[in-house]
Amino acid sequence: MNNFPFTAVTGQASFKLALCLAAINPAIGGVLVSGPRGSAKSTLARGLADVMVDTNNDKVNFITLPLGATEEMLLGTLNLEQVLASKKTEFQPGLLSKANNGVLYVDEVNLLPDNLVDLLLDVSASGVNIVERDGVSESHSARFVLLGTMNPDEGELRPQLQDRFGLSVELNNQYSIEDRVEIVRLRQQFDMAPDKFLASSKVQQEALAEKLSIAKNRLKKVICDESLRLLIANKCQSANVDGLRADIVWYRAATAHAVLNDRIEVIEEDVLAVEELVLNHRRNHPDTPPPSNNKPFSKPSKQADERPVGGDWGAMDPQQQLTAEKVSLTLPSRIHSNTSRLVTALGDTFVNRKGGGSAGIEASKAPSKRINWFASLLASAGQWPLAQLRFRPIKTGQLKLNIVLLDTSASTLHNELFAKAKATILSIAEKAYWSREQLTILGFGNARVETLLPTKRAPKALRQLLDNIPAGGGTPLREVLQHTLLFQQNELRKNPSLALNTIIITDGKSTQPFDDINLLGQITLLDIENSPVKRGKGERIASVLGADYFLLPA
Repeated sequence: MNNFPFTAVTGQASFKLALCLAAINPAIGGVLVSGPRGSAKSTLARGLADVMVDTNNDKVNFITLPLGATEEMLLGTLNLEQVLASKKTEFQPGLLSKANNGVLYVDEVNLLPDNLVDLLLDVSASGVNIVERDGVSESHSARFVLLGTMNPDEGELRPQLQDRFGLSVELNNQYSIEDRVEIVRLRQQFDMAPDKFLASSKVQQEALAEKLSIAKNRLKKVICDESLRLLIANKCQSANVDGLRADIVWYRAATAHAVLNDRIEVIEEDVLAVEELVLNHRRNHPDTPPPSNNKPFSKPSKQADERPVGGDWGAMDPQQQLTAEKVSLTLPSRIHSNTSRLVTALGDTFVNRKGGGSAGIEASKAPSKRINWFASLLASAGQWPLAQLRFRPIKTGQLKLNIVLLDTSASTLHNELFAKAKATILSIAEKAYWSREQLTILGFGNARVETLLPTKRAPKALRQLLDNIPAGGGTPLREVLQHTLLFQQNELRKNPSLALNTIIITDGKSTQPFDDINLLGQITLLDIENSPVKRGKGERIASVLGADYFLLPA
């Protein structure tokens, strides 16, 4: 199969640069590409392998990791055929071995199980794959360019995994009229006569391949002045990045950029040219929620959600309330329980909370389906078919994700309710932190849904982030429930044994219908309405969702 030439792709200069830098120095740690469908992610990924050559001047392998991959498929495992034929233990290499000196491509990396992403990133950074399993002890070189692509509409990659990708690029498919015409014209030429089109691009392809090869060989000769190292350190500190990975990757990317431009000394231009590639997925702002995760997920609702007595909440500009002192949640134990009504999904079998029954089974009770081949062979004393099967033990402990939906509409500003709601989140986060659970916070108000805290292990300190969350506008309850359901489904596809616990903190002042939305897992609604005459909307919302209902303590 012929790939569209790398050099013939129109636009996407940042992505092309990131791929070239990673090809020159795989120790950069791979490239994460986020963008909508039709933005040339896969085309450029496949095209990169055609302009890379190994030490023998041969074309490199391009290996695709399927979404259904297992650890055995990735790392390698026991060669059963050889064991049965000669009764000798032999290692059967996996995809990491095949990708050595080539390109390992992971499409929709955000849907890949986190443990596989971890393994990939570990090997990509070290260049060595070490396998200690099934009676096999092996290690082999695994230096490859790791490319992970994702469509953010289908779910985010956890921030701690994003950080481990060396470079990150955000693409868009907003092309100019001229570019659109040129892209279609070139694609038409390629489809009608691929051999002729490839021949017309041969000179540019070979020139780039030679340039990357020369740059890679000159990499060890590059020098970098101390002033530029200080510039990198200062910029990383200003961006409030976590740890020192950004500094290391930035230096490696800058040196790769220098040799790509026929220099063996890094200049300021090299440092600045790779700044966004390094910081795009790492930049943190201490005083505000991260901007990259503060994008609206829903369009403004056309419905008039609320018109409270005493004014038009929807006409107010967003206002802030500092977090109140931490609330001690004196609720029944099930609000804190790790096991009460935690519903999981296996495969595509989800639970309907309104149906009164469970369509799935608890992960802790599910039989292990992973055969331990080495133990089975020993137990069967070399017989075939195997007389006894041994299975890998089920992992104990169930990962739990707490999804907090915080009402950030203007009506919650009344009587400091918003401040108390934030304080409640502090208590939830503290409990989740000590239980080593994960936490994400979605805000819904001002006619949109925002990710206030992306999915991560519950942080120990959260007050500063909460203090800077404003409230204003209407209550897009339907939109946040729709977004949460899609988010839950994506998380369960990645980890079917994940326990979901959704906590909705709201005053219930919304008129939107949502009885067709069935959230998954345990659901709890904390009603923060505090008025002389309660309208009871929070309780009705909880009833429709099948949620546990509690009034927020005074």
